[in-house]
Amino acid sequence: MLWTVDHTAPLPLREQIVTAIRRGIASGDLSVGDPLPPAAELGEALDVDRNTVLAAYRQLRTDGVLEFRRGRGVRVARATRPEPAVLTAVRTLLEVGAAHGLDRDQLAQLIREQS
Repeated sequence: MLWTVDHTAPLPLREQIVTAIRRGIASGDLSVGDPLPPAAELGEALDVDRNTVLAAYRQLRTDGVLEFRRGRGVRVARATRPEPAVLTAVRTLLEVGAAHGLDRDQLAQLIREQS
């Protein structure tokens, strides 16, 4: 599992971690029951405080996406894929962006600017 965060982005690091996990679930890289790295380990890998990772994990637990189990760590509790209409819109955006010379990163930046 390869996640990154952008320390210079306007989106808070916690939200970037939440988004990365949701993206992993949506893409099928993470499935129900899959373990996530301990907060300290992920924090070290991303160069963020472990409390930031814990806050992201807690938010996803509150949303019902993750579960915390003593002795078993943090695991994916629910894996939902985006609605077909969302997937269609994303594919269309990628096609239109490519036609205008924009790559995924540039499109993602445009989306972040609109948020």
